[in-house]
Amino acid sequence: MVENIELDEVDRGLLHALEVDGRASFSRIGEVLGVSDQRVARRYRRLRSSGMARVVGAVDGHRLGYESWVLRLQCTPDAAVSIAEALGRRSDTFWVHLLSGGTEISCSATQRTAKERQSLLLGRLARTDRVLSVTAHRRLHMFVGGRVGWVGPAALSPEQVAALAAGRVFTGHGGDEPITLGPGDDALLEALSRDGRTGYADLAAVTGWSESTVRRRMEQLCAAGAIFFHLDALPALLGKRVEAQLWMSVPPAELDKTGQAMAGHPEVAFVGATTGPSNLFATVVCDDDAAFYRYLTESLGALPAIGHIETAPIIRTIKRFGSVLPL
Repeated sequence: MVENIELDEVDRGLLHALEVDGRASFSRIGEVLGVSDQRVARRYRRLRSSGMARVVGAVDGHRLGYESWVLRLQCTPDAAVSIAEALGRRSDTFWVHLLSGGTEISCSATQRTAKERQSLLLGRLARTDRVLSVTAHRRLHMFVGGRVGWVGPAALSPEQVAALAAGRVFTGHGGDEPITLGPGDDALLEALSRDGRTGYADLAAVTGWSESTVRRRMEQLCAAGAIFFHLDALPALLGKRVEAQLWMSVPPAELDKTGQAMAGHPEVAFVGATTGPSNLFATVVCDDDAAFYRYLTESLGALPAIGHIETAPIIRTIKRFGSVLPL
């Protein structure tokens, strides 16, 4: 259960700092903000315990050779919540939403193998008559989202951001070389997906490794671009009361240009290119309905390549980032 929290300058600075470096120590954040590390720690514990914000360790499925999908399900009115909750309990799903009137579900999923994909799409979902339709769109490219975070919590000066970035605990360089997960990695990633700021001693306990081995492996995975640390903050915490998903059709020659343009819109929390007749998918957050209307008619209206658009308000989020249901 979340609570209403009024943010002050320190809270907003903390959120932005965690967007820059989710593993930054409270002392380093306090130094940048000009406050004590105890004050920073108290503010983070308050936000974390309220369920409004947390840091999660997220896997970059692309770097590991996984397939990423966006699913849309139409369900009977009596079944949508239970089906969405069942999807949320799966370890390969995230961003599970109830949309519109509560009869539609959207869900992102990452599968390591074709067998896992078939289990999700052709197994349980196909065997229940309470799922009226399922469409699956392969995600081909991401313009904003995941590693490229939403700019919503921006509160720090460029100099403060640079100071945090210069001392980032783990850096990700990426690369093209294949990455293979080994024994203990699943336990490590599971723990980080629950709490990206889990200490090395606790991570050593769940993996059976030494603390030095844990740190070295995290450095390897981050440097290879396999994992990154993401600030998962509820938009309502920042005064954003309207969330919606958009499915758009764009000519292939204009797809990259349009996606890049949307990536510069402050309302856009995620935008990616997908397969299917609706080949551009986005999640937007706005202050209210009036702001959402202005975004549709002005910002999107200025992008002439968008030929068709479907909008669906998010009425409830069952699962966000990470491997577990939200607090």
